Amino acid sequence: MASSTPPHCSLAASKPYQNHPYPQNNQRPNPNHPNHHHHHHRGGRGGNNPKLAAAHKVALAKPPLPSPHGPSNAASATAAAAATAAATATVAAEDPGFPSLPALNAPKSDLGPQFSGRRSTRFVSKMHLGRPKNSVGAPHTSVADEALQHAVRYGKDEKGFENVLLTFQSKLCGADDYTFLLREFGNRGEHWKVVRCFEFAVRRERRKNEQGKLASSAISVLGRLGKVDLARSVFDTALREGYGNTVYAYSALISAYGRSANSREAIKAFETMKNSGLKPNLVTFNAVIDACGKGGVELDKVLRIFDEMLKNGVQPDRITYNSLLAVCSRGGYWEAAKNWFYEMVDKGIDQDIVTYNTFLDALCKGGQLDSAIEIMSQMPAKNILPNVVTYSTMVDGYAKAGRSDEALSIFNNMRFLGIELDRVSYNTLLTIYSKLGDFQEVVDICKEMDDCRVVKDVVTYNALLGGYGKQGKYDDMTRVYKEMKAAQVCPNLLTYSTLIDMYSKAGLYREAMDAFKGLKQARLQPDVVLYSALIDALCKNGLVESAVSLLHEMTREGISPNVVTYNSIIDAFGRYMSAEADFGGNRSSCPMLIEDLAEKKTADVEGDSRIMKYFGQLASERGGPLKKDSRGRQEILCILGVFKKMHELEIKPNVVTFSAILNACSRCNSFEDASMLLEELRMFDNQLYGVAHGLLMGHRETVWVQAQSLFDEVRQMDPATASAFYNALTDMLWHFGQRRGAQLVVLEGKRRQVWDNVWSDSCLDLHLMSSGAARAMVHAWLLNIRSIVYEGHELPKLLSILTGWGKHSKVVGDGALRRAIEGLLTGMGAPFRLAKCNIGRFISTGSVVAAWLRESGTLKVLVLQDDRNHHASGGIHKISELQTLSL
Repeated sequence: MASSTPPHCSLAASKPYQNHPYPQNNQRPNPNHPNHHHHHHRGGRGGNNPKLAAAHKVALAKPPLPSPHGPSNAASATAAAAATAAATATVAAEDPGFPSLPALNAPKSDLGPQFSGRRSTRFVSKMHLGRPKNSVGAPHTSVADEALQHAVRYGKDEKGFENVLLTFQSKLCGADDYTFLLREFGNRGEHWKVVRCFEFAVRRERRKNEQGKLASSAISVLGRLGKVDLARSVFDTALREGYGNTVYAYSALISAYGRSANSREAIKAFETMKNSGLKPNLVTFNAVIDACGKGGVELDKVLRIFDEMLKNGVQPDRITYNSLLAVCSRGGYWEAAKNWFYEMVDKGIDQDIVTYNTFLDALCKGGQLDSAIEIMSQMPAKNILPNVVTYSTMVDGYAKAGRSDEALSIFNNMRFLGIELDRVSYNTLLTIYSKLGDFQEVVDICKEMDDCRVVKDVVTYNALLGGYGKQGKYDDMTRVYKEMKAAQVCPNLLTYSTLIDMYSKAGLYREAMDAFKGLKQARLQPDVVLYSALIDALCKNGLVESAVSLLHEMTREGISPNVVTYNSIIDAFGRYMSAEADFGGNRSSCPMLIEDLAEKKTADVEGDSRIMKYFGQLASERGGPLKKDSRGRQEILCILGVFKKMHELEIKPNVVTFSAILNACSRCNSFEDASMLLEELRMFDNQLYGVAHGLLMGHRETVWVQAQSLFDEVRQMDPATASAFYNALTDMLWHFGQRRGAQLVVLEGKRRQVWDNVWSDSCLDLHLMSSGAARAMVHAWLLNIRSIVYEGHELPKLLSILTGWGKHSKVVGDGALRRAIEGLLTGMGAPFRLAKCNIGRFISTGSVVAAWLRESGTLKVLVLQDDRNHHASGGIHKISELQTLSL
């Protein structure tokens, strides 16, 4: 329930930009504003970034929004609309079956007059932006108002409620009065009263069409409350009694399923309706399209429904297009969203705040942030003022893209305009600062939420858990989890998935096992995220056989693996395939294991027991030492089998898949096997794997133009993903002797600023690079310094090469990268030594390095060469053997 915020409440009392003179926008935060944002962000800039500090702490002048045209043309916005009203709270527990429902309780409800079973900022914008409540203006008599007041006052339990209905039954005027009561009870969140009132009214109504009207209203109200099972029971009863086979009842049922994101049942009801001889109307089509958007249905299926709508002569309206935009938003189809947005303009269909907020969400999810900020700047000219949902959407988009300073700049602008933060905004802020590792800000924000009486919800706690976990603060993560339970905030599936994922990555398998037990006690079913986290943990600990077995298990449970799941398996086959994880000692059976993934066999071992067994394996470290001498062709075949299975299941590989495959090639001792794998994968993606294969085979001149185009695409990705791409590609090339090619690739990464501040005349920072990339970069940096010397310039007094702990090691002073660079420098005779105060840093004086660079033999050791510069014949004749395998 919303509460008014004390005037002094702000993000931090000491921050100057919050003391702004905008009394006309003195809005109050809405602590119950639902949150639709997912918090699996990538990237994030350091907490000491001066740009970030400047964006966060500004003077009392209007902060500029990020702009595609640069700071001087930054988009401006006018004072925003009023903040959204209070949304949902938790209602009573689910009930037994309808129609008898003897065990229904009559709990008190604190729900406000607006409610929803679907918690998203998009839905809130639909609910609260100037739209009248269903009951306002609905036809009913004054007796219905009186009955409502008595029901609220005296109907605290079933007996009292029944007495109120009996008292007024002779005065209430048919279905209209009862429909009014149904809606009002729903507005108060009292679903048991909705059911009892419907039962009471329908028994006293003899006309079928009026009974159907009551049923449609009850289904609609229960659907809005998220009580979809009760809504279905009402529908089935109405159908059985002969008054439910109407367009209105089916439309209400479809909408109920949609609000619960159950698109499968919504579409099934839609098809059943048509098979019953009923013709869908505009409300029906809008309901089913909306259900598709909330349920994540693919765009192609939604397009078929939309085409059917047009063929039936039903003209779309604003709600239709808003629902289509929601489909695009959830699926990241920003181009289709753009087409529909402008199609509304062409057809003269008015756009509202929902239209803009949903379109902006689609653009942000598609990475089109510059376009999004441009569209947002156009809203005031259309007399549509950005609201708290608009700003939260933009901030979330920038945060997920790793552009935290710009996200905070939008928050500053939001504050300057007098738009107070609601729970969605606070949760997004927590996510940003958690990813930045600025936990003092996290503490300050949590304190402010308490001061402003903004109640933390499950999304708040999930953001904190994910932030602490990603920063390795596992004690704090455990503390937050205990605080969450003490506050009686029920953990959801994402909570448990986060705990299991973070604990597993930290090797805290007993804690992960406890989290899984909590999930089962809460009667939640594991999803693809949880399965993928456990599969990844098994893979990283060498338990590949168990990982593949669990992959079978999740498919038997009807849970489809995603690209993250398969990436872990590919990485495992390339990294850990040892004789100990040899699938019963029969290495030839490996491809068949992949083929079996599509089969749905009955599990011999109960699924939960199997998962507990895997946690036990991890906790007791049964993976054992890795046997590096067992790598070979069989692992390559397994990787190819997994990749082909992804293709069959229409799971699109991503850059992480590519990096995992190249890393596997780097660990392979056979150049022929690695080249054959890349040659096979060219059938699926000739640009990506064609470039990798061409560079490996020494065809740099042939594929370099295509490689440049690929590098430009990678540049659009977040820094962590782009860095992984370049590291994997250069590692593979360096491993197989294509060292000149590796150096050119890593220089392309430097030119595209994949690694920030990696290179200066006095320092080379390698701590974000892999072993191959770092060694190639050292050669390039020393050649650059040599050119400075031969141009007659003096080198800086101190030169440094920084390796940090290394990409492959978490042990201070024992980094694999440090050892690789030490071996490289020693091998070329470079006069660098380890710094006494920092054993990850190599140093030398400028004069000593200059003297070494002038020596006659230095240039020869610095210039890299490729082992092969033409099409190697080895391995090509073996490709047919791969193609004949029955994968």
